[in-house]
Amino acid sequence: MRNLITDWRDRPTHRRVWALAAPMILSNISVPLVALVDSTVIGHLPHAHQLGAVAVGASLYTVLAWAMGFLRMGTTGFAAQAAGRSDGAALRQILLQGLLLAMGLALLLGAVGVPLSGVALHFMQPSPELNELTRDFFHTRLFGLPAALASYALVGWFLGTQNARAPLAILLTTNLINIVLNLWFVIGLDWGVVGSARASVVAEWCGALLGLALTRKALRAYPGHIVWAALRVWQSWRPLLGVNRDIFIRSLALQSVFFLITVQGARLGDATVAANALLLNGLLLTAHALDGLAHAVEALCGHAIGARDRLALRRSLVVAGGWSLLASLGFAGLFLFAGHLFIEMQTDIASVRETAFIYLPYLAVLPLIAVWSYLLDGLFIGATRAREMRNGMLLTVMLLLPVAWALSGLGNHGLWISFLLFMVLRSLTLGTLAWRLRHNDGWFAGAAHGGSAHP
Repeated sequence: MRNLITDWRDRPTHRRVWALAAPMILSNISVPLVALVDSTVIGHLPHAHQLGAVAVGASLYTVLAWAMGFLRMGTTGFAAQAAGRSDGAALRQILLQGLLLAMGLALLLGAVGVPLSGVALHFMQPSPELNELTRDFFHTRLFGLPAALASYALVGWFLGTQNARAPLAILLTTNLINIVLNLWFVIGLDWGVVGSARASVVAEWCGALLGLALTRKALRAYPGHIVWAALRVWQSWRPLLGVNRDIFIRSLALQSVFFLITVQGARLGDATVAANALLLNGLLLTAHALDGLAHAVEALCGHAIGARDRLALRRSLVVAGGWSLLASLGFAGLFLFAGHLFIEMQTDIASVRETAFIYLPYLAVLPLIAVWSYLLDGLFIGATRAREMRNGMLLTVMLLLPVAWALSGLGNHGLWISFLLFMVLRSLTLGTLAWRLRHNDGWFAGAAHGGSAHP
């Protein structure tokens, strides 16, 4: 306990945490703000199926794009450890490998996205109007996928170098352009649901191009030259691909849970799927804000592991963890006392509002439960311990599925109870794995070689 108090009182650690967290919180909050603007603009169109189409179409796109989140997470851990070693050549190789992976995966996903979306909509069994609008929205969004994946790699790389201003510039540019174009395309030009998708595509390309321009200045702080011949050698790709493979499996399992919520909600009716989308916007707001602190953990813990500094690792976790708990309490209070205003701001469709109001208590509890998994994710990402993250997530989903099936008879209440249980299990499994690694001094084992990258 004395060590924890001493760590919490270390002012330099507070400054380092907030130097990274503050810009990332600002930029991260802009992401759910886009979803809020989408919901608000589309939610004031006359039909519930229009709002439902954006919710379902965005969910389909998110399954593809966010399953590629390893491009950011894997890049952050390796870049942070390379920065801790002051290895400029490794930083250049990590950046280029991340961008090449992003382009290749975007082409692959673009080819399979259309048929996969058709299969998903078949199982959802939406109304004919919802089905048609969802397809239009999703097919348009696919044109922004290469830029979105490139931005993942760029943001992860900048975070690894403890540069939070560049990700702030990328994400704010992307999301502010998205908001402005959303209002213009949907309301001004009357393009409806497809206009919302077009706004996202233009914004994603603007953000990716800005990120590429910013890398030149960032590399000046780390002298070195890229070894082009290494890109043709499998061994130079193996650590990054190994970590990315495990994070991909973990992210796919995570996104499958969110996707199943949308699928089950769609079966409960257009009003229910729209109400759940509005409530999940609250989760997105909370998650992206708390992720700002988790991103600080990624960069600081990865740097500490690269430099083999145990004290810095522990203090970074204690300080970021304390602030994360305080922030989660704030969000819980916000949704508990002002949740009705949050819903009313997003839509004036009476049936959707009334449905959402019923399930607000679940949203109020969610930040207090989910905060620990976000913080632990940051630790595992910074340590490039992707194998443990994968195993923890797969175990969580396996434990959840039979309970979720048993609760399915409770309708949307069962759905939300299952989701809360998922967050509890996610934190417990990661916490257990983290304790075992600490007990065995595993955080520093093989850090210079990419941690768990090797099979």
